[in-house]
Amino acid sequence: MRPTALITGASRGVGAAIARALAPTYELLLGGRDGTALDAMCAELPAARPWAVELTELTPADVEGIDRLDLLVHSAGIARLGHLADIPAEVWRRTMDVNVIAVAELTRLLLPALRAARGHVVLINSGAGQRANPNWGAYAASKFALRAYADVLREEEHAHGVRVTSIFPGRVDTDMQRDVRAQEEGPYEPGRYLEAESVARAVLAAATATSDAHVTEITVRPAAGPSR
Repeated sequence: MRPTALITGASRGVGAAIARALAPTYELLLGGRDGTALDAMCAELPAARPWAVELTELTPADVEGIDRLDLLVHSAGIARLGHLADIPAEVWRRTMDVNVIAVAELTRLLLPALRAARGHVVLINSGAGQRANPNWGAYAASKFALRAYADVLREEEHAHGVRVTSIFPGRVDTDMQRDVRAQEEGPYEPGRYLEAESVARAVLAAATATSDAHVTEITVRPAAGPSR
């Protein structure tokens, strides 16, 4: 029997690249809100099934029937930029809800399945989870929180055989990055960014580590150097 992986944000960008990287060896549950895009991904990847949910409104019914889960990849997220003096409370709440609380709740609901499989949780964090810069306050705060969550989850679930990995990519050539650059009012320079497939390979490296190794963190930066 092939192992099973659930990937959030799997309809595009990094999440879709992760799905393609895992497809040869995993049965896939592809999470996202865009049912049409998920159906297209599942048509491309025969071992995949859509898991169309709203992550901020999860219920136990959403994970019903998932009794064993070998790999959970949290790839969904949002980024809203701005000066701290200008960011309203609703942006803070939405950012934390999507980037942290939804992650914590989905993981909590799936812990029995992860424990049963002695599975692995991979969290796609960000360079903003290691260093906070001006205009990135809400996003960076959510990613620092996500890093703390991963660190605690790793320690608490060690006895159950569950591994936890945080991956910290720099800027990636995705639709999300296009939106970020529009918010920054800067040029889009894909040649200076990581390819989504490079992040996917980092996930695969963590997920396929031998049993004696627990890959806790991976940082991946564009070879072109820091981007504006």
